[in-house]
Amino acid sequence: MPLKKPAPRKHIHTRDIRCHGYQREDGLWDIEATLVDTKTYSFDNDDRGGVSAGEPIHGMHIRLTVDEDLVVREAEAAVTASPFAICGDIAGSYRSLKGLVIGPGWIKSVTQRLGRIQGCTHLTGMLLGPLAVVAYQTVVVPRKDSEQEGEPLMLNTCHALASTSPVVERQWPDHYQGGTGPEGGKGKETRSG
Repeated sequence: MPLKKPAPRKHIHTRDIRCHGYQREDGLWDIEATLVDTKTYSFDNDDRGGVSAGEPIHGMHIRLTVDEDLVVREAEAAVTASPFAICGDIAGSYRSLKGLVIGPGWIKSVTQRLGRIQGCTHLTGMLLGPLAVVAYQTVVVPRKDSEQEGEPLMLNTCHALASTSPVVERQWPDHYQGGTGPEGGKGKETRSG
């Protein structure tokens, strides 16, 4: 169901975040994220001599190269648009992610290395949210889906995939915890595919 119709309003700001996951020919994976902020109005800016409506105020890019265990092998950041001339100076700090694992403890480790004045709010924000999820969806989910061993990787990660939900009853009946219905619920043979 869509959102209800909004009150009359004026568009002011757009943040566009795009993430892409790539499988490389060398067996590694590139996970990239780009953030672009624009305003619907022009404004003065000391470092840039002004920013026009629709011109990016922020243009932030980050690429993590990871292996199949989500260990960061390389990290690279770039700033193509920013409100202050010095913003891009912090991009090299993102190489410090090398060796970290995207998994439990990721948020804490990234924040310790690149939080607050040690990094860029926008680049670090992409690492903590969408980029980590895209890495997981790109590398881990397809691998686990093909292995089909043990408990499904996505079980109990959200409302729809709760062990008591009809989705789990349909997709992974052996892991369904919602009682027995007319078809037996728990203990049914797992469907392939």
